[in-house]
Amino acid sequence: MKTKLLLLAFALPLAMSAQMARITVDTARVIGPIDPNIYGVFMEPIGFSGHGANANQRPVNTMYGTLYDPGSSFANKDGFDTRYIDAAKELQITNMRWPGGNYTADYHWKDGIGPKDKRPVLKELAWGFNDNNQVGTDEWIELNKAIGTENIMCINAGTGTLDEAAHWVEYCNLEPGSYYPDLRAKYGHPKPYGVKYWDLGNEVDGEPWIIGHKDAEDYIKFATEAAKIMKDVDDSLSFIISGSAYYAPDGKWVDWNRKVITGLRNIASYVSIHGYWDNSPNYYTYMGQGAMDIERKITTTADIISVIRSKYMMTKPIYIAFDEWAPFGKGLLPTLAMAQYFNSFIRHADVVKMSNYTMLTSILARSENGQLFKTPSFYTFKLFSNNCRGTSLNALVKCDTFSTGGYYKDIPYLDVTCVYNKNSGSLIFNVVNRHKEKPVSTELVSHSGNFAGEASVTEIDSHDLEAPYTFDKRDQYIPVTKKLKTKGNEFSYTFPAHSFTQIIVKLD
Repeated sequence: MKTKLLLLAFALPLAMSAQMARITVDTARVIGPIDPNIYGVFMEPIGFSGHGANANQRPVNTMYGTLYDPGSSFANKDGFDTRYIDAAKELQITNMRWPGGNYTADYHWKDGIGPKDKRPVLKELAWGFNDNNQVGTDEWIELNKAIGTENIMCINAGTGTLDEAAHWVEYCNLEPGSYYPDLRAKYGHPKPYGVKYWDLGNEVDGEPWIIGHKDAEDYIKFATEAAKIMKDVDDSLSFIISGSAYYAPDGKWVDWNRKVITGLRNIASYVSIHGYWDNSPNYYTYMGQGAMDIERKITTTADIISVIRSKYMMTKPIYIAFDEWAPFGKGLLPTLAMAQYFNSFIRHADVVKMSNYTMLTSILARSENGQLFKTPSFYTFKLFSNNCRGTSLNALVKCDTFSTGGYYKDIPYLDVTCVYNKNSGSLIFNVVNRHKEKPVSTELVSHSGNFAGEASVTEIDSHDLEAPYTFDKRDQYIPVTKKLKTKGNEFSYTFPAHSFTQIIVKLD
């Protein structure tokens, strides 16, 4: 049966088979300002098994032969694929986290500076490939400049030393006059890079997989001393501490976060959360458990932060950096999961101030013969990153619910956020209909005046939930925005089953 991807449908007429729902918004019900840094990406070189990539074979490394490929006709002067650069600009990416990732725990930044023919080729221990260190600090900063993004550096908290971390800050941020800034200038970069954000390690509690795993007490000691010596070099730094990434069902991840946030409360600007979508084969488990897991990680960590700030009468805020996240797959379900990730970040805009999608090279899909193309996931990212700037509102949603059959119950079929852009006077509704089969007819109501004129409606949907995105259908994936007439302070719209819809409408 032929599969057709629908990227917008007109508002469906009210039908007896459709569920009834209501979304009510008031611009006075504010959650918080949306930090543009939630539209970031993450990047690390991950090696895969196999032999070198060519035109008829997928790359064997997420960095080399993919993002960095000096021999490609698409490479810029620094060797980076301009297709990724242009795509990142189109998405208005705000920041990039590097170099990892698990890779960080055995990465020594001094191996990646200086003449490229002098850099060592080393066995990379996290992913098991030979690392030629051709992309190091200077190259990565140049990529950030080409895209126009903020840098987030992650120090080695596994096999690294305190001196190594301090020297890296010195190399990146100080004017020439001492050894490491002079070295940077010698290599062609006299101006300091001004890297503000620094991760104090990555997934440090990940005992089964991370090199140099530490318990909470040892991590607190390491991070405290690392922050101290790094601040001695540059007092303007902001630190992201390593929240738990080991989400076993024993509750230890909660204990880890409580201990490290308490112990590092005076140095932490952010605590990191990582969360990858649950890949259950059951539709409702996939849609429900994945979303609720993300919510639970955010709300539990936010509650811990709140208790600690109250206990110690802190005026300094601590925010959440959800700095690794992604759904996996090549069809509509991961696209809907991506929309729910962004909805979670916007819904918790008061505490989630940074996020990093895994990874930069995943913003474009790659066909089996190496052709890059944009998928509905790309366009979903774009709808959020380009349009959802402003203030997150606490929308009141009334709709039917479902359960996963496990821990999570009474999950709303409609996953909704609403953003108010004061500059344009617009409301932006982001709605995922999680129902597999039924559309949901909905009244959208404003308690802040009437809607003005026509609404712009962009919808991402597909008849086939399982069909992978393909290069030959790339033109079908481009969203089409249609207009919907509004009058007064409410209008109706029917959200198709398993779909993501963004509605932008101005207020009088």
